[in-house]
Amino acid sequence: MKFTTFFTFGLVCALWTAFPFISFGQKMKEVSAEYVYVTTAEQSVAEAKRIALERARLQALADEFGTTVSQTNATHIKNTGNASSLDFLSIGSSEVKGEWIEDTKEPQYDISFADNNLVVKVSVWGKAREVVSAATEVNAALLRNGTEHKFESEEFKEGDDLYLLFKSPVDGYVAVYMVDEANTAWCLLPYSNDTDGQQDVKAGEEYVFFDARRGTTEQEKMLIDEMTVTCDKSVEYSEVYVVFSARPFVKANDSQTDERLPRNLSSEDFQKWLAKNRVKDNGMVVVKKLLKMTKG
Repeated sequence: MKFTTFFTFGLVCALWTAFPFISFGQKMKEVSAEYVYVTTAEQSVAEAKRIALERARLQALADEFGTTVSQTNATHIKNTGNASSLDFLSIGSSEVKGEWIEDTKEPQYDISFADNNLVVKVSVWGKAREVVSAATEVNAALLRNGTEHKFESEEFKEGDDLYLLFKSPVDGYVAVYMVDEANTAWCLLPYSNDTDGQQDVKAGEEYVFFDARRGTTEQEKMLIDEMTVTCDKSVEYSEVYVVFSARPFVKANDSQTDERLPRNLSSEDFQKWLAKNRVKDNGMVVVKKLLKMTKG
């Protein structure tokens, strides 16, 4: 991925998750689950592990807090006693009555092949809390080679330009981080040369970030980092976190390790920062995207 200051590194990744408002004073609960994901042998192990992990966390939330729907076009939820069993192609966090705050143990994977299928078994442990009220409905979309809604995409190719479209119904602050396969969290917003650590947004205004043409002055244009996707391997994945709150917050305590690259910190430190802020701020919303990038 390339910035105006010529930062370059590989991207990218396909699930969308928005975490809702939680009332102050709610107790954290220890949750756990085991999920088995079966797919074709053609799917990469990395992609299968990511999908299995996401579904295992949702399974744990459904088991502990229940679900808001019994069936959708792509989701079938069976309730047996106090537990639920999910058989789905995809499920969003809006369908479970809890949210995952942080891992308490590293996920454990068991990878195998059976009858020409890839089988990923994952066990997860974490802290979670019940959803008791509706989320602030922010719009966040990654755009490929264009700055309008029609360019939204979950898959990128090497050389594509990437933009972020964002809109909130209330005034607030937004930050964007990308976690790559090397478990490094890169701060994409606020921009690398923005020293105040906050990016404010106005209610009802549509923003397109990473587009220097949006700058109203030469100084603003120079501040904006632009991104072009690059890829070292045939397929790469990263997780993009769009963090929003109506309350002021400051980005994580990252550092500039290379002047050619954005500020960064370890994925572990980023997750600790995110969990700490979400515990303190009941209005913080996190939109998480898993994007896929390929060569050629």
